[in-house]
Amino acid sequence: MALLCVGFVQDAKAQKLWRMLQHNDSLLTERYRRGNIDTMYITRPQTKWTLTGRLNVSGAKLEIEGLQDDKHFKSQMTADYKTTFSLGVNYLGVSLNMSLNPAKMMGKYKDFELNLNSYSNRWGVDFIYQDARNFKGWHQVDGEQRLELPPEVLSLKSLNVNAYYAFNYRRFSYPAAFSQSYIQRRSAGSFLLAISGQGQRTKTKAQYETLLNVTNIGIGGGYGYNWVPSRHWLLHLSALPTFTVFSRTSLTVNDERIPIHYKFPEVIITARGAVVRQFGNMFVGTSMVFNFTNIGDKDDLAVHNLKWLTRLFVGYRL
Repeated sequence: MALLCVGFVQDAKAQKLWRMLQHNDSLLTERYRRGNIDTMYITRPQTKWTLTGRLNVSGAKLEIEGLQDDKHFKSQMTADYKTTFSLGVNYLGVSLNMSLNPAKMMGKYKDFELNLNSYSNRWGVDFIYQDARNFKGWHQVDGEQRLELPPEVLSLKSLNVNAYYAFNYRRFSYPAAFSQSYIQRRSAGSFLLAISGQGQRTKTKAQYETLLNVTNIGIGGGYGYNWVPSRHWLLHLSALPTFTVFSRTSLTVNDERIPIHYKFPEVIITARGAVVRQFGNMFVGTSMVFNFTNIGDKDDLAVHNLKWLTRLFVGYRL
């Protein structure tokens, strides 16, 4: 009799747990399906699970030019490419991702980089942090022969944050192009409101020891378009230029502070592109996020930053 009672209690607990899981699943499904969208243009996938594998490649370039002692100088530094493989599991909009960097595991890549992206139909944000010490490049003064700069000369820490708001969010979907959590059924575009922020700290150790600190916040707008040339294809392109409304830049050379004045226009440009092809519940594609920052003036001191991330992906919905 005691064994029967224990079995009954365990069975009751299992049923209670199962009912709770079913209830949570119903809530997630309702939240996932609900949305103020025009289903003639965008829709949710009919499945609940999505498995996605990605190959991610990113890079960065820094250019500095200006005048020093009435001589024009220019430096260009490029960071080593970063390549990672990632696997993601998505259940009704809740995601879990794992990444692997083979070069870092073999000790050939020592930089650190973090890319976080969150896109919805109405708004989205990119968060990109980089701590790079493996730059290579050159320095040139007044057109003279270029001086090759070894990797240990420059170190850079940077943070880029870009956010958008889509006005035509009922018919235009960023996630359809970048996370595949929606499907764009018909071509549509939208005007976009954007805000961008950048913080950067750059150190160089060569003939002159320099420290460059940059903080910029920009506000602007742009346009994005999802083109659906046929049922199984999606092509996305968008550009978001923002103009700096807050700028704080300081340069120190051998402990001597050099004033840098804000000069209009200083811009932060975020561009995105994607191509997606669907085969039933399977999809493949590529996407790109490109960030460019222009600060200062080359007749005084100008800093140009280029940061990009490209992804190849394949996924399956079930």
